[in-house]
Amino acid sequence: MLYDVITVGGGLAGSTLAKNLAEHGYRVLVLERETHFRDRVRGEQMHPWGVAEARALGIYESLVTAGGHQTRWWRLYQEATLVDDRDLAETTPHGVGSLNCSHPGMQEAVLRLAVKAGAEVRRGVTVKDVVPGSPPSVRVQEDGRDSVLQAHLVVGADGRTSQVRQWGGFTVTHDPDCLVIAGTLLAGTPVPDDATYYVRGPEGNLLIAPLGNQRARTYFIFRKSEGQRPLSGDTQVPAFLAACRQTGAPAAWFDQVTVAGPLAQFNAADHWVEHPAQQGVVLLGDAAAASDPCYGCGLSLTLMGVRHLRDCLLSTPDWRVATERYAQEYTRYYGAVHRITNWFTEFRWSTGPAAEERRARVLPRLKAEPERVPDLVGLGPEAPSDEETRRFLLGED
Repeated sequence: MLYDVITVGGGLAGSTLAKNLAEHGYRVLVLERETHFRDRVRGEQMHPWGVAEARALGIYESLVTAGGHQTRWWRLYQEATLVDDRDLAETTPHGVGSLNCSHPGMQEAVLRLAVKAGAEVRRGVTVKDVVPGSPPSVRVQEDGRDSVLQAHLVVGADGRTSQVRQWGGFTVTHDPDCLVIAGTLLAGTPVPDDATYYVRGPEGNLLIAPLGNQRARTYFIFRKSEGQRPLSGDTQVPAFLAACRQTGAPAAWFDQVTVAGPLAQFNAADHWVEHPAQQGVVLLGDAAAASDPCYGCGLSLTLMGVRHLRDCLLSTPDWRVATERYAQEYTRYYGAVHRITNWFTEFRWSTGPAAEERRARVLPRLKAEPERVPDLVGLGPEAPSDEETRRFLLGED
C-alpha cells in the first residue's frame, strides 16, 4: 500500500499533522516507538502565538481537557523584585495567555485525535531506516518482523536527536555553546497558578510554568562557561532547588515542594537544518530546528510548522512544490525567532567589562521604549527582527 504521508514520530508534531491531513482525506500512517509516553524534561509552556496555532489546528480544546493549564499573566522578576506584570490576554493580538501542559499528556491527546480523524497509528514500532526517493520508503521492525513501507511523503517528527534527519542526508548547523537548562516537575508549590514566571538572578535565571493543582514545571538556566553543574538525576535535586533559590525568587516558593518527575539538564544551543525538505523527506518540529529552550518557543514553533506544512500540502497536488514552499516558509519563521533569541542571549548573557557597560547603557533605553523590544512571548516570529531592531537592542544605533 502506498500511503500519502508517513510520519516517523507520534508526538505533538507528527500526530497533529496526521490529524489535520486525515481530516482532508489523506492516507496517513503514524509510526511511534513508545507504547506509552513517559515523563521527560521537555517543553511544556506554549506562548500565546502558539496557542493561536493550537486553535487553528483544532487541538486546543483537547489539550485543555488533557490537563492543559491556561495562564493569563507573564510575571518578570529581577531577583526578588517584580518588574513586569503583563496581562497577555490584553496585550497580545491573540487575546489569550500561555498554555502549560504535561508533555506526555499532550502527546497522548493529539495521538487520540489522529486516530479519531482516521489516521492509522502503529505503536511499539522501531524505524530502522528511511530511504529518500520518489517515492521514499521506511523500513520498520514490528513484532520481530521487518517490512518496507512507502509513501508520497515521509515526515521526520522524531525530535531533537532525529534519526530521520541523518538517514535523509540533511546537514545540521549548531550555534556555539552558551546556555544550559535544567528542569523538573515540582509538586506542592504555592506559586499562584494564574501566571508564568521568569526570574533573572545574579548567576542564573528561573522559569516556572504552573500546571495547576500546585504543580509546576520548573527550569534553571545558567551559562555553560560558569562551570559544570551536575543537575541531572535524583541525587542532584537539593542542588537544583538551591540554584533556584539563589536567583532571588521568594524562598517560600520552594520550602514545601517535592519533586514529582525526572531532573535533567541539556545544552540549550540551537541546532537546525537550513532547508528541511529533500527527495520526498520533510523534517518537522525539533527534527527541523531545536530552538534554544531557555526562550520557550519550541512548542509554538512546532505547531506553526505543522500548520504551514498542512497548508502547503492542501494548496497543490504537486508534492515537491508543496514541500519546497514549506521549507521556504520554515526558513522565514524559524530564522526570525533564531535571530531574536541570539540577540537576547548576546545582550543578557555576554560577560566582561564591555558587556557590563553595554547593559548599563542600553537597559534604560529598553525600559523607556518597550515597544521597540522584540516581543517573543506575544508575537514570536512576527516581532520585528530587522537590522534596525538589532542595533537598538544591542545599543549600536
